[in-house]
Formats: sequence, structure tokens, C-alpha cells
Amino acid sequence: MISFISGTVAAYGADYVIVENHGIGWQIAYAHPEDLSLNREIRIYTYMHITENDTSLYGFPSQEEKDLFLRLISVKGLGPKTAMNMLAKAGYAAIVTAIEEGNVAALKKMPGIGAKSAGQIVLDLKGKVVPVPGNTQKASVQYPPEIRDALEGLKNFGYKAGELNAVGNVLLEKPGLKTEEYIKIGLQYLLRKSGG
Repeated sequence: MISFISGTVAAYGADYVIVENHGIGWQIAYAHPEDLSLNREIRIYTYMHITENDTSLYGFPSQEEKDLFLRLISVKGLGPKTAMNMLAKAGYAAIVTAIEEGNVAALKKMPGIGAKSAGQIVLDLKGKVVPVPGNTQKASVQYPPEIRDALEGLKNFGYKAGELNAVGNVLLEKPGLKTEEYIKIGLQYLLRKSGG
């Protein structure tokens, strides 16, 4: 099984990325095209889904998001395409929060999720998903000090935990920068997300 692929972004679209690795272009279903730019070095955590008629690679910016995806597709009746659509439209933080709070109404608003699926997700996954980094203890385990300080700085601009979680994943892909540089990258990312 392929755990992750590191390489250069050769092309991407609304729901996929092609990563070039040693002369091979891997086409991977990907929920976050807004994170991508051509020729950038990237590491994508992958899951290979094999059926009778198809073999697909699904990709994620972090191991946490991949783990959540695997939890979601373990729910009866919930396939990888629906799980990817949930991650693309709602994002990691919103999904985890809805599951942990047992918020069936919030889950029902996500693409491809009806009342029955939403109830099943809560029943199967509540208490089993990775919590959203919100408290300092969790954040300190996950992020280096410069990224942690940058996220604190962005929080002061009024951004919410869910938005900052996505930013944290982006910043982790750029190791070794200073806090100010991380804040700048985070702001650019958040402005792009909001269409600014």
C-alpha cells in the first residue's frame, strides 16, 4: 500500500492533483486545490481504493485528514467520493466537531449526507475521531513553536479554530520558516479561501 507520495505538482484541477515523482505522474483525487501551486514540492498522504472496475488514489495534506477519511468510509453506505466531497466542502475541523458534538443537522448539510447517513456517522464515530487542535496542549504536540505562534497571531485577527486548523496543515508543508513568514503565508491562504 502507498502511504504517501512526495514530489512536484505537475498539474491540478478542482478535485485532483498530478504529482511527478521520479518521472512518474501520479493522479490523485484531492479535496484542497486551493492549497496547490504548480512546480511546488509537496507530500500527499494517500489511500488506494480498489474495486472490480476501478483503482483510485485519494490524497490528503495531513495524516490526520487521511485518518478521518478512513473513519468516514468505514461507516456503512459511505463511499470514498462522498467522504472526499465532505472534506472539500466542509473541511476536517467542521466534520470532527459535528461528529464529537453529535450534531446530525450539521452533518446533513454536507454533500451526499442524508438523515440516515448523518445518524450512522455519529453512532459509529463519536469519540473515535482525532480531536480538532484547539487547546494549547494539542497544538504544542502538533506544531513547531514558529507555526504555533503564527496560528496564535492569526487567531488575534479573528479567525476561527476550523480555519486555523486548515492553515496549520498548509504551514506544516513549509518547514524551517520564521513566525512572521508563517503569518504572511497563513493570511494569503485565508484571503484566497474567502475569495479576497
